[in-house]
Amino acid sequence: MPELPHALIAFAGYFGAAIAFAIAFVVIYTRLTPHREFELIVVEHNASAALALGLSLIGFVIPLARAMAQAESIVEFCIWAAVALVVQIAAFLVARLAHPDLSRAIETNTLAAAIWLGAVSLAAGMLSAAAMTE
Repeated sequence: MPELPHALIAFAGYFGAAIAFAIAFVVIYTRLTPHREFELIVVEHNASAALALGLSLIGFVIPLARAMAQAESIVEFCIWAAVALVVQIAAFLVARLAHPDLSRAIETNTLAAAIWLGAVSLAAGMLSAAAMTE
C-alpha cells in the first residue's frame, strides 16, 4: 500500500502533462491551419472541420499514450510528446502537399477532404507510436 501514494502522484504528473500537451497541440494546430476550426465547428456546425480536427487530435494522442506507457521519466515522456507533436504538424503539411486546397475544402464542408486529413493524421500517429522504442 505504500506505493499507492507514489503511483497516484506519478499518475497525476503524467496525466497532467498529457493534457497540457494535448491542449498545446490543439492550440498550435489550429493556429497553423489556414481555416478557423472552432469557428467552423461551433458557429457553422461544419462536420468536415470537426472530423479533421478530431482525427488529428486522436492521431496525436495515440503516440502520446504510447510514450506515457513506456517512458521511464516525465522528462522522457515530454520529449516523446514533443516528437509526436512535430510529426502531426508534418502530417498536416504533407496532407496539404497532396491536396493544395485542403483548407478551402474543409471550409466548404467537403467530407472527402476531412477524411483524407484525418487518415493521414491517424497513419502518422500510429507510425510514430510504433517507432517510439526504448
